[in-house]
Amino acid sequence: MRISGVSFLGGLVLTLGLASGTIIAAPLPEGLLPPATATGAALPALDGCRGLVLGFLGAECPVARQYAERLGDIADRYADRGIVVVGIDANRQDTDEEIVALGRDLGLRYPLLRDAGQKIARHVGATRTGGVALVDAAGTVVYAGRVDDQFAPGVSRPAATTHELTDAIDAVLAGRPVVEARTAAAGCLIAFDRAAATATDAPTFTATIAPLLQQHCLECHRPGEIGPFAVLDYEEVRGWADMMVEVMEQGRMPPWHASPEHGRFANARVLPAGTIDLFRRWIEAGHPHGDPAALPPVPEFAGGWRLPQPPDLVVPMAAAPFTVPASGTVEYQYFVADPALPEETWVAAAQVVPGAAAVVHHALVFARPESLADFRGTGLVSAYVPGQRATTFPPGHARRVPRGATFVFQMHYTPNGRAVDDLTRLGLVTMPAAEVTHEVLTLAALEQDFEIPPGAAAHEVRGRLERWPTGGHLLAVSPHMHVRGKAFRVEVVRGSERTILLDVPRYDFNWQHTYELAAPLPLDDVDEVEIVAVFDNSPANPVNPAPQETVMWGDQTWEEMALAFFEVAAPRGAVDAAGKRQRRTNDTAGRADDTSRDTDEKAEARASAFLARFDTDRDGAVTRAEGSRIIRDFAFSSLDADGDGRITRAEMVTAAGRRKGDRER
Repeated sequence: MRISGVSFLGGLVLTLGLASGTIIAAPLPEGLLPPATATGAALPALDGCRGLVLGFLGAECPVARQYAERLGDIADRYADRGIVVVGIDANRQDTDEEIVALGRDLGLRYPLLRDAGQKIARHVGATRTGGVALVDAAGTVVYAGRVDDQFAPGVSRPAATTHELTDAIDAVLAGRPVVEARTAAAGCLIAFDRAAATATDAPTFTATIAPLLQQHCLECHRPGEIGPFAVLDYEEVRGWADMMVEVMEQGRMPPWHASPEHGRFANARVLPAGTIDLFRRWIEAGHPHGDPAALPPVPEFAGGWRLPQPPDLVVPMAAAPFTVPASGTVEYQYFVADPALPEETWVAAAQVVPGAAAVVHHALVFARPESLADFRGTGLVSAYVPGQRATTFPPGHARRVPRGATFVFQMHYTPNGRAVDDLTRLGLVTMPAAEVTHEVLTLAALEQDFEIPPGAAAHEVRGRLERWPTGGHLLAVSPHMHVRGKAFRVEVVRGSERTILLDVPRYDFNWQHTYELAAPLPLDDVDEVEIVAVFDNSPANPVNPAPQETVMWGDQTWEEMALAFFEVAAPRGAVDAAGKRQRRTNDTAGRADDTSRDTDEKAEARASAFLARFDTDRDGAVTRAEGSRIIRDFAFSSLDADGDGRITRAEMVTAAGRRKGDRER
């Protein structure tokens, strides 16, 4: 594509009408100009300019925000070689204030322009924010598409494996043709203006679209929540409409990952039939607004909480925020908060709200009784993971927190490039003891003794729920794996009959749901509750940090877990203070003995396999240099019990014994 004109930028201005665009700020953050006076701010000097990168940005698109920072790095890298970077915002829903905030918040150092008439985007064929166009000194668009392959909706690779934009820049600077002139950008769709509707039967925003959004999207897409934009404003929805249809068609929104073929769930996020067609018709009709009187009132929310009512008790994790560093690995942080409970408390609903959701990977809150004999199940009170709703129990059901118990916050942080402060809070809705008919426990099924081979595309790990209360009913299941998680199933066994209770065929680490059963499942006639976790450690997994590594159990994201939490209710008093529980089986003791023998044999076999793989000099021990990257960085210290720099067979067997003891406890 050729851009005609006297000079390459001059031609761009004349052909695309850039002179009528609004330059929001140049540079940022220093010299920040109010939008009202920003028009006319100077572009970078073009003397000796050999190429112009047009980066199409969006104030609320997560992918575009990630690439906005990447473009800043590229601008710095090529500044002394004649490459100029300019940010373009062609989104009709983005205000001047939002564009200014984008540049300020991300510390962008290149100018941002508003493409109010969308002329620039149309001319170079831009369709998505996060995409770029590279114009050479002759005025030719020599490359258009993505910056690289690191980010896409729902995907964040550990690092880019392709570098299309910088490859194109290097070719231009070297006087070579660009080998790959077109690629597909992976950000959010730019909604281009359409002609107004002429048909009178077209859906309208006020009567059709707004009610749907309020019922199915407002939970997350409102100010202060995790959705990247709100669905309350007509102009905002109009600008996002094309993207909404795309994510609905792809099944990414509303977020829900259980197969409809197995199980029924009370909290299923499913759109009514015909919703996508309604949205398409509304878009094709030019986004008609409709009668303002038909717009339904906005539902009220309890002060930002998703609880059924404002919390009776709010407990912060600490007196002061924790500062999450800009980069590096943050080990799990533990905070103990004393709510000073004067008496036994029954919790009917609970929610964990992160103070800085962008860096809180997950948070678990446990009740720690004054006496260890007073533990109930895992002691879990509530949790925060991406996509999880507040913990709410059926009428008469509550979780017991003993008098004098403290709350332990387990915090897992993932730095995102900027140091931020987090002060996570726990909100509780309580219930009078006299109204409690059933006690709710959180039990766990897990398997820790596994190794996922390098490159394995579908490695299966099985575990089981060991015990549950007599008279217990299963209320909900929460599967948990990390970035190699591919699929997850929960199977219930009664005699010779095996039933799939929950099937998650496309597990998504970004959305870890609690699946609430439509009807409680009685457990007294159940023989086994098994979990099946399937992992993808192959190069085809776009978020796999190291497909060449063997992967084992571990807390960090690059390690793995095969785990599910089960919410089980039992009649109040069925579980005594010692937490005595039993599984339904007539040979529990014999099976436990068999399990003990099997575990010892497995420990010896695991030690032999470990030495065979890593003991390259065959001296009967593995040094740090002999281990894999994961062994060196994350497991060596815990396996090397005596700290002599060598992992022996005895130490490997002992480590397996510790894991067995952890499971039994």
